Amino acid sequence: GPFAAEAKDQVKSAELAVKQFNDKGGINGRKIELLVRDDKLNGGEAATRTLELLEKDKVHAVVGSLSSAVQLAVNEVTRARGIIYVSISQSDTINEVKDFSKYTFHEALNPHMTAGAVARYSFKKGSKVAHLVADYAYGHEMLRGFKRAQAEIGAETVGEILHPFGAADYSTFMPRLRSMRPDFLCISNFGRDQANSIKQAVDFGLKQQAKIVVPVILHNQRLAVGPEVFEGVVGGANYYWGLESQLPSAKAFNDAYRAANGGAIPTDYGAYGYTGLSSLLMAMQVAGGTDTDKVIAALEALKYDVAKGPQSYRKCDHQSVQSVLVLESQKKADMKNDADLFKVVANEAASEKVLRSCTELGFPA
Repeated sequence: GPFAAEAKDQVKSAELAVKQFNDKGGINGRKIELLVRDDKLNGGEAATRTLELLEKDKVHAVVGSLSSAVQLAVNEVTRARGIIYVSISQSDTINEVKDFSKYTFHEALNPHMTAGAVARYSFKKGSKVAHLVADYAYGHEMLRGFKRAQAEIGAETVGEILHPFGAADYSTFMPRLRSMRPDFLCISNFGRDQANSIKQAVDFGLKQQAKIVVPVILHNQRLAVGPEVFEGVVGGANYYWGLESQLPSAKAFNDAYRAANGGAIPTDYGAYGYTGLSSLLMAMQVAGGTDTDKVIAALEALKYDVAKGPQSYRKCDHQSVQSVLVLESQKKADMKNDADLFKVVANEAASEKVLRSCTELGFPA
């Protein structure tokens, strides 16, 4: 599907985490086996595959899913059967009390965190913002995150356009967006949708009129269409390989990934496969095995830094508290090499202050 490149990177990073733990003797002497399934970006398929993994393959835990909607289907199955699920896809809903369970952990950033960080870096009081939004959970939640941050900043929404998921043609939307005369064009979509929509916005001259911002700027999509299209586009990220110049954990992760993948560097969404699985395996190590309640207690108490600085799970909703990067896509002349895609223009430190409160999510005070 349109998220295939990001999903394959997650598998590579997950494989690295498993190899590293097995090379050190596994969990209490037990080797880890990684079983990979394709949810085909479909909630029904995801539920079927998850059920198969639990009942036929007898897995001890599930990590993954790349779609915000699909992860809710996986979570429904795992929580009903008392199996730990570590989600590595952006979602606000999975942390809310109606979808949460003690077995649910959300290792990815969420739209509230991501859109908020990008908005705080980009918008000013009085800024006019137009939104082009993918018409499914990810797009809706990102839009909500941006509008909430805009309200706090005093930036104005001048229009919103929803587009179908997986669209190839955005040409009908561009004249309407231009006519809104925004200072910022905010494009909230994912995978190939991001590359296609940004390219067409540039073709229609919107970059001359407005600054293009996205909630999540994707390494693979920037590679797919080249530096000229993405030049100057600003977006959020969970990870960027360039952190290795500042963080020993990023350098160690990058070096291990390069060694395992022919010199390639890990990508943003790929890194979730590593951080998500590593946190689970570290908790199993502390718990001395796979006993579910002991692993949950270990995850709740875990302080970890495996790639991007300090992370921990908030007790009430099991959201990973972590830094949010804001990146700007470099112009070709400023790139030192082919991997030098972005510069880090802001880095919001890990803090519960950038999360919605536990009471807002529906948890008791």
